[in-house]
Amino acid sequence: MIKLNCVIIDDEPLALGLLETYVNQTPFLHLVNSCSSASELLESIKKERVDLLFMDIHMPDINGLELSKIIDNNIMVIFVTAYDQYAVESYKVNAVDYLLKPVSYAEFLSAANKALNLADLRSSFQRADIANDDSGECNSIFVKSDYKLLQIKVKDVLYVEGLKDYIKIYIENEINPIVSLVSMKSIEEALPTEKFMRVHRSYIVNMSKVKIVDRSRIVFGKVYIPISDSYKEKFNEFVGLKIVK
Repeated sequence: MIKLNCVIIDDEPLALGLLETYVNQTPFLHLVNSCSSASELLESIKKERVDLLFMDIHMPDINGLELSKIIDNNIMVIFVTAYDQYAVESYKVNAVDYLLKPVSYAEFLSAANKALNLADLRSSFQRADIANDDSGECNSIFVKSDYKLLQIKVKDVLYVEGLKDYIKIYIENEINPIVSLVSMKSIEEALPTEKFMRVHRSYIVNMSKVKIVDRSRIVFGKVYIPISDSYKEKFNEFVGLKIVK
């Protein structure tokens, strides 16, 4: 079984103690440290590998949402807070889950299991699992879907759509997409950057399959994929190199 190294960060001693109890009674979690400030957390991350954070949002030195943006992207975050108005914002920083205080052990365990599943899925995207040809070019990737590992040929992928807790991988000449419980960040890291581009928070496209661009939208048959402003410059640079003048 995978063992996740975790750190708790909360400036409330009672909340900190409760989460420590929960971590210690969960077999696949190992408590690295309990912190009451961002500086303590950052010091812990330097000293030891950390896989998962249980983090409060309201803290005296820095907001938990802001803190989650400056730590290593590979560290998973579960927010544990008394405020529900930050739930939407938490998904923008790819939080695994969002728990409202007071937290029961059942709620805690459910969130921790999500992190465990994500860690397991991420391992399937390691470069050791990517089949390469003689030139070192990525030919295929493995993804987990319905408890099975599926090998997907990279050249056949049209685009990837990110949803709340999972992704859909659309394959050329296939009616139904492949659904996998993994983050957009993980699939983006697994796909070769010279061929695939993030064009929207929710979309990654195979640029070699792009045939039509209509008013800042990529057209795949009846599907129109928007190119958001934050990715437009990079996309235009790529397309500009291919335009015949």
